[in-house]
Amino acid sequence: MNTKLSALEQFAQFDKLVIHSLEMSLYQASVIIDGDEHYITEEDGRLIRSHNIVDMRRLCHNIEAKEVVLRQDNAYDEMIGSPIRVGENTLEVPLGSFSSVM
Repeated sequence: MNTKLSALEQFAQFDKLVIHSLEMSLYQASVIIDGDEHYITEEDGRLIRSHNIVDMRRLCHNIEAKEVVLRQDNAYDEMIGSPIRVGENTLEVPLGSFSSVM
């Protein structure tokens, strides 16, 4: 599900803000609301994105979240020819508060 950044800024607090690390320094963001993941979009419906994690955190500075994490899906097993895993191969790293980058 996609939700506009301006709409999300009106909420009090979210369970989790996830900054997704995609290929070669590309980041997108989502929030977890009642267990559902909502990707954050601009007013025109395009997903917000940045080539710098600090800039992405600045874009989301008005979003209050109990937890802020960086998420990366790892394709290592696929690259080395290992059997496909049943579950996800995802790494989440806690990022701390936004005040350190503002």
